[in-house]
Amino acid sequence: MDGEFDKERFLKEFGGDYGYPNALHNIDQIRANDFKRLNDVVYLDHAGATLYSESQMQGVFKDLSSTLYGNPHSQSSCSVTTSDIVGEVRQQVLSFFSASPKEYKCIFTSGATSSLKLVGETFPWSRGSNYVYTMENHNSVLGIREYALRQGSAAIAVDIEDITESDAMSDRKSGIKIVPHTVQRRGEADFGKIDETSETYNLFAFPSECNFSGLRFNLDLVHSIKEGSCQIPGTFPTQSGHWMVLIDAAKGSSTCPPDLSKYKADFVVVSFYKLFGYPTGIGALIARNGTVAASIADIDFYQRRDGVEEYFEDGTVSFLSIASLHHGFKVLNTLTMPAISRHTSSLASYVRNALLKLRHENGNCVCMLYGVNGNESLFDSMGPVISFNLKRHDGSWFGYREVEKLASLSNIQLRTGCFCNPGACAKHLGLSHSDLVSNIEAGHVCWDDHDILNGKPTGAVRVSFGYMSTFEDAMKLLKFIKSSFVPQMTHNIIGERPYSATEGVERTSRYFLKSITVYPIKSCAGFSVGSWPLSNTGLLHDREWLLKSFNGEILTQKKVPEMGLISTLVDLKLGLLIVESPRCKEKMQIELSSARCIGKREVMEIHSQRYEVGGYWNEIDIWFSNAVGRPCTLVRSYAVQNQTLSNREQCIVGMCRDFETRLNFVNEAQFLLLLEESVSDLNSRIRSKLRNGSLNQPAEINPMRFRPNIVVSGGKPYAEDGWKSLKIGESNFKSLGGCNRCHMINMTSTAGTVQRSNEPLATLASYRRLKIVVPMSQGKIYFGILLRLCDFIDKDAWISVGQEVIPNTD
Repeated sequence: MDGEFDKERFLKEFGGDYGYPNALHNIDQIRANDFKRLNDVVYLDHAGATLYSESQMQGVFKDLSSTLYGNPHSQSSCSVTTSDIVGEVRQQVLSFFSASPKEYKCIFTSGATSSLKLVGETFPWSRGSNYVYTMENHNSVLGIREYALRQGSAAIAVDIEDITESDAMSDRKSGIKIVPHTVQRRGEADFGKIDETSETYNLFAFPSECNFSGLRFNLDLVHSIKEGSCQIPGTFPTQSGHWMVLIDAAKGSSTCPPDLSKYKADFVVVSFYKLFGYPTGIGALIARNGTVAASIADIDFYQRRDGVEEYFEDGTVSFLSIASLHHGFKVLNTLTMPAISRHTSSLASYVRNALLKLRHENGNCVCMLYGVNGNESLFDSMGPVISFNLKRHDGSWFGYREVEKLASLSNIQLRTGCFCNPGACAKHLGLSHSDLVSNIEAGHVCWDDHDILNGKPTGAVRVSFGYMSTFEDAMKLLKFIKSSFVPQMTHNIIGERPYSATEGVERTSRYFLKSITVYPIKSCAGFSVGSWPLSNTGLLHDREWLLKSFNGEILTQKKVPEMGLISTLVDLKLGLLIVESPRCKEKMQIELSSARCIGKREVMEIHSQRYEVGGYWNEIDIWFSNAVGRPCTLVRSYAVQNQTLSNREQCIVGMCRDFETRLNFVNEAQFLLLLEESVSDLNSRIRSKLRNGSLNQPAEINPMRFRPNIVVSGGKPYAEDGWKSLKIGESNFKSLGGCNRCHMINMTSTAGTVQRSNEPLATLASYRRLKIVVPMSQGKIYFGILLRLCDFIDKDAWISVGQEVIPNTD
């Protein structure tokens, strides 16, 4: 493995470009001095946000602690100081893009998205205007479409193709061909009555670098569009009026900023945290002077003002953030942008080549890379972004969420999904319009767990390099991919030993109910009981309440770990839900009677399930807001029938008695069952890692870490994997398969604080990634099984600790 990803071999090929050999400090010194906080973390999401350096922040702190900056809208000395630094930084931004101040203005905004919004709001749209944008564009660029359509303009998404090869045998010159998609217009526009005048303005938008694939667009597009040498089918009228060009340089500027002395784009947008990490919340719109005049309706006002930038900037600019930009540019200028581009490109090229060479034992490729086949005449080169998906030896896909989960356990931070670029995502993944509609109907939204639908990935894995990335980062990534996703074909999983879902099942084993736990409030602590009644939603009152923020976000321990410190108890005799928190002096007692809810009930949707819910008095919401440290409200479910079954239930419909499935606020199923012997085996494996020195912390995992409703004892470890159904007392249950585990099981509450580690998920990942009966379950990390009731509860039905559990494996 070490020989395969050898640094000496890498330096032999890329040594002239890698590591800043001509700079004052090389890459190893930069990492050692300026990025100590990384420790053993491999950070590979620089396309999302790059990192600030320690020397950069020291410069910022020194500046702010020694210089008095005042509001620039005054004549005091500290105000003049602020005005001067703002002016200096404006010039610095223009210089970064080789833009002459005689030709361009730098308008500060809160970021690239705000800059794009400003273009959309101020552009002189008319019914004869066309807004044309490439398929590979960020959502923020697509947002301009709404401003165009509101004014009756046409909006057209296009693909760009090279016609060199297709016309090789003809006398025609090679060039760029623009292939339009459907023309979009609001209302019943009568094209024949559109006024064709020379004062009509059209806008063409494209990124300097695609944040999905890393493809860098050929900036000659600017000339082709503005000079009219590139025909744009579908626009009306095709060549009339003025064509302006917008470049989204938010991603590309971090390594290769557009040169505006050569490519006279009308608008360029940038976010500075993408360049040097700090400050966030500040960006710029670089606008050509003539463009600015066209965008202002009050020309007399424009002509009277020398500082037109202030016309577009909202109130007082963020002058302290602007002053801080100087220290970020100092870092880039010290290394130089060409050197940064060569350094990051060397790492990206090395990783691309290594991924393309990875093969399973049967010769099938492991990795599908996106964007590597771009035509050189269309795309100048590839940026330091690599977007890919991984395949099994049989050609099926590993889900990108599985890759992200395992990478995080290996301290590798990367990005997955569509990266807010739906057009590029659909184009590179080969997703048709019907595929996209089908995915939405299946409940897929950004950042969910639906990474494979209908056998196709819904997104990708993305790694991106920054100026401080190292060969060691690249090597750790490649080692992780090979060790985690290129197994020996004789193994069903990646880990210590082969595994069978029915391994260890003994027909003669007897099983007994060891414990019952109810979790009244989603993601809060539960309470254990000796016996408890069943309902048509599972255990009575289990996950019947949840907390949501004022903007409607559902609160869980994944984002609010403090919820695990809130203890709960349901007293059936008193008819109370009793809640305690270390952050609140008094207990909260809530009557179980539904009459205690206030206001009319409403319907809310979670994970494609619809619920009828009710809220509570303000004093209850205040108590929970104090308990979790953020404003929130408590709502209760009244368990209306689900409008859509979960994917799990769709797989087993018809196997149980036919009755309406009801769920409270659970993610997938009514019950979670653990086998005590399986937890013991997991602890044995963790202790083995401790003895081998591969684990630093002692850890005895309690079954409650996994938040089970039912713990069963008896038999051999993982016998539950083979259970198809089971019976407890007079109640029948159906297995829905394994429970896919996430990082929540790595959180523990100790002395009123929440602690995180890599265990037990890291150990589970080494041997519990297996192929289960349900195809969608391939490769996920399973522990415990999910259950649903097979009986309609119309009478007093209870389960009790000590009852025999009778599984059925047939």
